[in-house]
Amino acid sequence: MESDILTLVDFWHHRCPWCLRLNPIFEDVAEEYKGKVKFVKMNVLANLENRQLAINLGIMGTPTLVFFCKGRPLGTIVGFKSKDQLKNAVDEMIARHKECIDQST
Repeated sequence: MESDILTLVDFWHHRCPWCLRLNPIFEDVAEEYKGKVKFVKMNVLANLENRQLAINLGIMGTPTLVFFCKGRPLGTIVGFKSKDQLKNAVDEMIARHKECIDQST
């Protein structure tokens, strides 16, 4: 999350059916935006540190996707999204936070 490149973190867990449905979509979109946006997954139930980080960020449910640039949260997507919806959200973040993209190249 401290990355200089625009980063999208998927807060998920293995008991969340919507998280599991979102996973292949997240992976596909990550591949399409490789080099432009960093995609990261964080299992909120994997350990106490992950759980505490999610709590500190106000993550109330899963799946929740949070955009970051240099550790600063820029926007949040809550719930399952289709591939087109996710791509539209990524495109919007890229357009709104172009300075984060420009600084990383």
